[in-house]
Amino acid sequence: MVALSPLFFYAFVAIGIVNISYFVYFSIFPFRPQRSIQTNSEEEGISVIVCAQNEINNLRTLIPKLLEQEFSVFEILIVNDHSTDGSLELLREFDQKHHNFKFFNLTEQTGKKAGITATVAMAQYDRLVFTDADCIPASKHWLRAMHSAFTPNAEIVLGYGAYLKLKNSFLNKLIRFETLLTALQYFAYALRKNTYMGVGRNLAYTKTLFNTSGGFEAHKHVKPGDDDLFVNQNATPTNVALCINPEAFTISQPKTTWKSWFIQKRRHVGVAHLYQAKHQVQLTLFYCSQVLFFLFFLGAAFTATAHFYIILCLFVVRELYVWSIYATTAKKLQERDLIPFTLLLEPFLVSLQMLIFISNSLVNPRRWK
Repeated sequence: MVALSPLFFYAFVAIGIVNISYFVYFSIFPFRPQRSIQTNSEEEGISVIVCAQNEINNLRTLIPKLLEQEFSVFEILIVNDHSTDGSLELLREFDQKHHNFKFFNLTEQTGKKAGITATVAMAQYDRLVFTDADCIPASKHWLRAMHSAFTPNAEIVLGYGAYLKLKNSFLNKLIRFETLLTALQYFAYALRKNTYMGVGRNLAYTKTLFNTSGGFEAHKHVKPGDDDLFVNQNATPTNVALCINPEAFTISQPKTTWKSWFIQKRRHVGVAHLYQAKHQVQLTLFYCSQVLFFLFFLGAAFTATAHFYIILCLFVVRELYVWSIYATTAKKLQERDLIPFTLLLEPFLVSLQMLIFISNSLVNPRRWK
């Protein structure tokens, strides 16, 4: 066997400890007891806001699901952002039939942030809940569950936005695993009073917070960030609540090609450099610990070093513990079919994330959504 440099060995051990420590930090979420939907007054009302651009087929599915929500007082506000597919005519039809349905036709400015800003000003109620046109609520109790998570102190409610399960698709499993891992992180950070993001597929906050914080003014120069940047810049240790009851999930249509998913992920990570400095450091260190852990293990395996069996033991311990965190999270978030594949999907995802980071470093993504 090849003699292993002590520096290499100790570096691997240090990286392993750092990475395992992150999952200990995350474990506050999967092992937290599930809470039932709380009851509070529905008379305050809630406004549902959706931005759409050329989403006529998705709107035909989504709007009836929103209208059938079992909640006393709510309104639906749809933003039409320069659609050319007949969406405007469809919205007019719903507007004529339902008293709690309204739409806003964005004519001057363009983009999701402009649409949300204009629609928040129209909203009747202080509590606002957001989803996307390609999503549907998992149940008729979505609004009640999200509304019930608000408290006198909670101004932001983080929900889970799942993706539709597709059979016999490795890409679909990868997309849902990445969503699972992201949710594990942002829910755990929130429970640790260190909230750094939320997802616009299932997010709520108050109109008061939006107005007093200046809305998207601080990051209006970038197209993305209507969800994660807003939460990152406005969350405090005490004003964030979670809503993880399965009835409060939303379900989105996943990408079905590698190219479209890659473009989507480039956009999602393209604004991370605008997060608070502490979150940039924490997230970067976690990702680096993942990458280096796998790279160092491969390096030790291919060189058959004298310390390989010690390294192998640390690798196995780390994998078993991490698998237990993923498995418990998958059960809580109704993603049980991913459990057998998580340890395969993780290094594959880490490799793709590195490729996305390199791509974004070379060319900035420019997309509406």
